[in-house]
Amino acid sequence: MTEYYIPTAHSEAELIEKRSRFIGQVWRVSSEEEARAHIEETRKKHYNARHNCWCYRIREDGTERYSDDGEPQGTAGQPMLNVFQRENVTNVVCVVTRYFGGVLLGAGGLVRAYTQSAKDALDASGISVVRRWVAMEVPCAYAQFEEVRREVLRYGGVEENTDYGVDVLLSVLIPEERSARFAAHLLDTSAGTIEVLEAGERLRDVPWREPPGGAPISAK
Repeated sequence: MTEYYIPTAHSEAELIEKRSRFIGQVWRVSSEEEARAHIEETRKKHYNARHNCWCYRIREDGTERYSDDGEPQGTAGQPMLNVFQRENVTNVVCVVTRYFGGVLLGAGGLVRAYTQSAKDALDASGISVVRRWVAMEVPCAYAQFEEVRREVLRYGGVEENTDYGVDVLLSVLIPEERSARFAAHLLDTSAGTIEVLEAGERLRDVPWREPPGGAPISAK
């Protein structure tokens, strides 16, 4: 399965540029109808704002839409959409509300402000990766605990839970194409003392972050 990226949660971020107030919001959505509902909700909430510019991307049918909502053509909706295209984030809708502050920003200033507002809202939301994972239980001694955690990150995995008893039991999710190698690696480097147990497969989203040292090891 090909992984894809979505917003983690609804977010809001505010930017002041030459007395104009920009309020950027991001939501996770799964359809155009849902995206447009958030746009209309924002228009009603900020009915007295000068502009409510928006964009959205829907993965399932490849739909991409945007609106400058009265700003000069090409200065708002498209620059906002570009933020999500660059970050490869889909199933997302973003609305940037502008309360005019009395000072004209010019085309370049508008592009920068709307781009920054969309990026700030996405940063506040966070990005999650959707993919198929193998749930694994990793029993280890306390002396091995930190090294096991580093290996989970190195293989692109995430921790779900940790039980502390006589020994430690980590519940982790590992990308399905790396799970066998992860288990074999821990068994080998621990001289046979860490035997990983599989606990089923899951298709879900988890917050994405760079592992220490950059990208996780490849699946090859």
